[in-house]
Amino acid sequence: MFRDSAVVAYRNLVTILRVPTLLVTATVQPLMFVFLFAYIFGASLGGDQYREFLLAGIFTQTVAFNAAFTTVGLANDLQKGIIDRMRTLPMSRLAVLMGRTLSDLVVNILSLAVMVGCGYLVGWRINGGILDAVAAFAVILLFAFAMSWVGALTGLVSPSVEVAQSAGLIWMFPLTFISSAFISAETLPGPLRAVAEWNPITAVSAAGRKLFVNGSPPSFKTPHGWPADHCVEYSIICSLVILAIAMPLALVQYRKVSR
Repeated sequence: MFRDSAVVAYRNLVTILRVPTLLVTATVQPLMFVFLFAYIFGASLGGDQYREFLLAGIFTQTVAFNAAFTTVGLANDLQKGIIDRMRTLPMSRLAVLMGRTLSDLVVNILSLAVMVGCGYLVGWRINGGILDAVAAFAVILLFAFAMSWVGALTGLVSPSVEVAQSAGLIWMFPLTFISSAFISAETLPGPLRAVAEWNPITAVSAAGRKLFVNGSPPSFKTPHGWPADHCVEYSIICSLVILAIAMPLALVQYRKVSR
């Protein structure tokens, strides 16, 4: 299974190398969000302090949005018959999905590297230790891997690539913005605040800020509650729960569409 997954992952990465425009969404879009929020909205939300607060949320949002790579990639392979071809080969059934999610994990690492460089340009810094920073990136990448499996499931249930493109993002926008990725969740009205407090994107963003030792603007209220006080642990739990649900469902759906 590991060998077959590595072969499929290599095939997907070679596709990106031969069609580099596929990386535009993974690199240019995050840069647009950084500059948009840092300089257009950031001036009224806290300036330099807001930019320090912002980057962990941008990291989390980007890896969540990159699940669309998995969604569209699998839907495209299904539509072109590549999945049917792989089904005729003596290979692990799980390898097709694992290879896709692993290759998209590499794309997420590249996206994070680009955003870290951009973050340093706008004034963001890692104020904690090296090990804490490594732990922060590990938490974010674990969440990215979990979201890729959600993207895989979405791609397998989509009847066409066009539907997959819409389905992969239509639920992601409200999930991202009803969170503390860009603002303090304490400012939201009651029901939305409750959703934001337990939102996995809030937890991963807060875990990144805690491990990077990034503060928030003075005007932002300090969040309270178990998810906020245990954001690192809660973000890991969320990612593992998503994997425990999405992986078996994606594998079952893969077998259905292949038959």
